[in-house]
Amino acid sequence: MKIPDELRFTAEHEWVAEPSGGVVRVGITDFAQDALGDIVYVQLPEVGAQVTAGDSFGEVESTKSVSEIYAPLSGEITAVNQAVVDSPETINSDPYGAGWLVEIRLTDPEAVGSLLDSDGYSQLTK
Repeated sequence: MKIPDELRFTAEHEWVAEPSGGVVRVGITDFAQDALGDIVYVQLPEVGAQVTAGDSFGEVESTKSVSEIYAPLSGEITAVNQAVVDSPETINSDPYGAGWLVEIRLTDPEAVGSLLDSDGYSQLTK
């Protein structure tokens, strides 16, 4: 299982790429995609939607189950990865790259520091 050092993580298995100009990229972790199995459907919010940390903003459906996707931080959706909506299996093959889900302009960029680092997430998933 890959846990990139440069990312931050939530206990709900989302990853966050550090902010660039106050915008973060969000996806689900390798651990999560592995637990889900073959992903067959992804539902994501519209660009411009407001999300609140801890609230559900979409879902991922696999051959095993349907799982909510939770906003790791609060802000506005600035981009949605249409490629994963069209080809959900991309999340299975490249969860930290082409399988990203949304980009969020953060209300509070400092909040990224409250998320788990790679060591903390590694401990959580043992």
